Amino acid sequence: MSYRKLGRTSAQRKALLRDLVTDLIINERIETTEARAKELRSVVEKMITLGKRGDLHARRQAAAFVRKEVANSETGQDAIQKLFSDIAPRYQDRQGGYTRIMKIGPRRGDGAPMVIIELV
Repeated sequence: MSYRKLGRTSAQRKALLRDLVTDLIINERIETTEARAKELRSVVEKMITLGKRGDLHARRQAAAFVRKEVANSETGQDAIQKLFSDIAPRYQDRQGGYTRIMKIGPRRGDGAPMVIIELV
């Protein structure tokens, strides 16, 4: 299996993907570079598939990866609760393809290709 290293050590890469996955679950749409978005896509799809399974083991597997950040300050709902109660039921009858990547042009500072990745 081949994957993008994103110019980081394995621990840094895992931390970056954990942060991006958590942000995408909470905000449902984020702006990032194309390479990061393409790596993020596979991880997010696995998390949503765990959410669709919905059992305790799947919840614990997802909780081991997703950061414990508050998604909704009014209800006190965290990212895992949002994944399992709001996002996963939306895709119950869909077999994969939960994300969309839209190109928005180069970044001003270094010309890196920027994209918006969002949940469909």
